[in-house]
Amino acid sequence: MRKEIRIAGFGGQGVMLAATVLGRAAAIQHGGYATMTESYGPEARGGASSAQLVLSDEPVLYPYVGEADVLVVLSQEAYSRFAGTLKPGGMLIVEDELVRIDRTSARAQVFGVPATRLAEELGRKIVLNIVMVGFFAAVSGLLEPADYEGAIADVVPPKVRDLNLRAFAKGYEYGQALREGKVAPSLEEVAAPELSL
Repeated sequence: MRKEIRIAGFGGQGVMLAATVLGRAAAIQHGGYATMTESYGPEARGGASSAQLVLSDEPVLYPYVGEADVLVVLSQEAYSRFAGTLKPGGMLIVEDELVRIDRTSARAQVFGVPATRLAEELGRKIVLNIVMVGFFAAVSGLLEPADYEGAIADVVPPKVRDLNLRAFAKGYEYGQALREGKVAPSLEEVAAPELSL
């Protein structure tokens, strides 16, 4: 089963690290296959940034995302640029305090998370990307939490490993609470079926 995922935001939000964690979780921890391509704007920080992931249980022969099964957006510009590339009925995950969506044109199951605020509660706004990974894991049902945790432990420096694992747990817990109705949906989210490889 091939799953196409696009993560987009602006430089400095950790889009590439989030994509790396997802890819490693699927390929190295879970034992599947993954490819990642990336795109940057001309600015080092603050410009457009996106990563395309293809996750599969078979070798990936074409590494580019056509219509994404899942679109994760961390900025308004990313939503404006990539919303039209989401497969009809796909999953749209947004940083709901930074992104306003057009509900009339949304062709997706929409989930919102205040990832920046949740990261700030941990004392470091910079881990909003890993909060988003945790939320993605919970609402998508793709892979096991241990797959993501193993990938995080592999790719982040040891001195910030615990912080990143706590950020993942915070995003995951928020996503689980949302699915269980313990958190009020901020974007009129629609329950989504779990994805699988």
